[in-house]
Amino acid sequence: MTTETPPTALSGPRFQTEPTQLYREMRGAHGPVAPVLLDGDVPAWLVLDYRELHQVTVDPVLFSRDSDLWNQWDRIPADWPLLPMIGRKQPSILYTVGERHRERATMIGNALEAVDPFELRGITEQFADELINSFCGTGRTEIIGQYAMLLPVRVLAHVYGFADEEGPALVKALNDMIDGREHALAGQQHLGESMARLLTDRQAEPADDVASRMLADPSGFTVEEIAQDLMVMMAAGHQPTADWIGNSLRLMLTDDRFAASLSGGRHSIAEAMNEVLWEDTPTQNVAGRWASRDTTLGGRHIQAGDMLLLGIAAANADPQVRTDGSALTGGNNAFFSFGHGEHRCPFPAQEIAEVIARTGIEIILDRLPDVDLATDASALTRRPSPWLRGLSTLPVTFTPVPAL
Repeated sequence: MTTETPPTALSGPRFQTEPTQLYREMRGAHGPVAPVLLDGDVPAWLVLDYRELHQVTVDPVLFSRDSDLWNQWDRIPADWPLLPMIGRKQPSILYTVGERHRERATMIGNALEAVDPFELRGITEQFADELINSFCGTGRTEIIGQYAMLLPVRVLAHVYGFADEEGPALVKALNDMIDGREHALAGQQHLGESMARLLTDRQAEPADDVASRMLADPSGFTVEEIAQDLMVMMAAGHQPTADWIGNSLRLMLTDDRFAASLSGGRHSIAEAMNEVLWEDTPTQNVAGRWASRDTTLGGRHIQAGDMLLLGIAAANADPQVRTDGSALTGGNNAFFSFGHGEHRCPFPAQEIAEVIARTGIEIILDRLPDVDLATDASALTRRPSPWLRGLSTLPVTFTPVPAL
């Protein structure tokens, strides 16, 4: 792939400090589909505009999830740090296509749909209260590390079937894997070994949990396939939900549109969460789709086997769609933050994430009603990841209260 303007490296501080401006510059230089470079100068295309992203996600034949199609595999080393996020011959739902994918999505959807939302909220409240009890008497805490990064995985591990004490190690493994840095492969290995142990236990002794329901599904998926899907579900359910909590609280603590109603009811929480999915979505870029034949997209010649990355954040901010970026989005949920097409996040998984995130935000604001930012908003920094956008820290102060 060639272009007069050099490709943009999908790394560096600007993806953390000013991604919206960066995507705007890429759109101006390249149009709706921009050439980018991954680690090791591996080329790919980043789909920036809403219309083109819709086109890619609704055509799973032309723009396939079959990573074997990639024309760059001969230059990818075995220790490439992005392998956990892209992968080859991984028997998970991410890379399954056609009818088998639809069967697999049904199996996962059925297992997740059986999670009772009232029970889920109760579990989330229980874990949220336990976490808040550990710092509520001190008058200050760091919400990301002490709360948001611990809550979703504890809830998900519980409903999937893990023992509660396994949560902290799973948090580290998931974060290492998703951030795509030097510990990514080790994180993937720990998560895989944990899933294998869980499924061995549940084969011997089924329980009322997601893992047991997946094993009991009559569709004939292997234990290895189920383990891979559970890894995908854990990764997709934990980190974006943690960032949804953190980004929503940051918005409510720093944006004047929400400050007046910070403790003014549950409506402002729902509005802030929806606004985040448009303006500060946890899932920034998704890998990927692979062209099954030569084609054109956004005026670009895409060769068979080229990888396309889904620019979720860029498409959400497409000026052709968001003509007034300063206006609150209200109840508009036409964002791409949960994907689109047959490979989008299953609706039951989306509901689970929303229950965990909203309950987590409600509980901390109920318990600490005068919570306030402990630093200047401009000092807040983001984790270094090209895929997800979340805060490194969110320090706050509040009036100390007794533990429950």
